[in-house]
Amino acid sequence: MHPILKKTGRIARNLLLFFFLSTLLAVFVYRFVPVGITPLMVIRSVEQLLKGESPAWHHTWVPLEEISPHLPMAVISSEDNRFSEHNGFDFIEIKKAMKENETRKRKRGASTISQQTAKNVFLWPSSSWVRKGFEVYFTVLIETCWSKERIMEVYLNSIEMGKSIYGAEAAAQQKFNTHAKKLTESQCALIAACLPNPRRFDAAHPSAYIQKRKGQILRLMKLVPTFPEKKEKVPAKTPQKKK
Repeated sequence: MHPILKKTGRIARNLLLFFFLSTLLAVFVYRFVPVGITPLMVIRSVEQLLKGESPAWHHTWVPLEEISPHLPMAVISSEDNRFSEHNGFDFIEIKKAMKENETRKRKRGASTISQQTAKNVFLWPSSSWVRKGFEVYFTVLIETCWSKERIMEVYLNSIEMGKSIYGAEAAAQQKFNTHAKKLTESQCALIAACLPNPRRFDAAHPSAYIQKRKGQILRLMKLVPTFPEKKEKVPAKTPQKKK
């Protein structure tokens, strides 16, 4: 083999090895460590700089226990009805989307909460086949390494919920002057209703369209399985007295 080709192959192999090891490490670390910054936060800040604005974002990490239990239910109802059941990809919804897109002018996606989490934490927002490929890779990794509760926790802390607003705590403070733990069922449904386009729609000042979506989400919240699933406590066995 030509020395140049041999050297190129060795470099490519080392780059691939570095990529796999570094991504595995990142996913493992984020299994335990709060996600303080995402690529989207950086991209939005650069966009603000280019517009002559001062870059800023509102983001405060809070554990899942300090987020209203209505919010996971609201985003599952709005974004991913089978979140608790699938392994990262909702093939039922993918088939539906493919069939509908045959006649729709505006194509709709079928990304799950797991896929959105992978994109938010590790990738960039613009759509392309390359990014989709990486999204699949990271989705498999987080579904393998993280629990569903951890995926939901990271999702609710990293997703864009308004202009320069990221995560449930920041959304609660900026939109409703409260904390994520104190968000009402109605407020959670409003936040979820705005997620398809959080910079266009405002949960604090909902349009008629958002109010309608809120009503739909509230109805669905009563139908989807409770998340996290409540485990029944097994009563302790009473020790039998020796005769």
